[in-house]
Amino acid sequence: MPYRICKTLEIENGHMLARHPDTCRFPHGHSRRVEIILEADQLDENGMVCDFKAVKFAACAFLEKFDHALCVNTADPMYQTLKEAYGERIIPFENTEPTTEVLAKTFFDHISRALAVAATDSSFPYPLRSSVRLVRLRVWETSTSWAEYFDAASCESPIDPLRPN
Repeated sequence: MPYRICKTLEIENGHMLARHPDTCRFPHGHSRRVEIILEADQLDENGMVCDFKAVKFAACAFLEKFDHALCVNTADPMYQTLKEAYGERIIPFENTEPTTEVLAKTFFDHISRALAVAATDSSFPYPLRSSVRLVRLRVWETSTSWAEYFDAASCESPIDPLRPN
């Protein structure tokens, strides 16, 4: 059974869902909690999957782009107006609704690539073995609602703390 760790980061992020039938079609924000779950079959020489700082270092630059930014579908009629008014604080999602599910996959894909690059980069400040895998990423939209994306090849089933082993 592999070892797993979770690093949680928080961002303030907004979105608007153009096709939503209710008030979510208007700009609104969330205090998002992003849980990054990594695993390794063996611990490193320090008794860790990896240093939590390695995860933070690999993920923060990307996630900071989303902090205090508004995610918008480029097909939304307000997209161009918002982009002109707020520039880089508007994050385009090409003909895609920026739902929390979509953000979870977006974050998973980018952080997975960043970790793979870090594992081969000798200038990366924290040791990271190539055998460390990002297996799951969960994005909380509110204190009661989240979406996650996971690597089905690495995960036998979703983590369920209530399920007996």
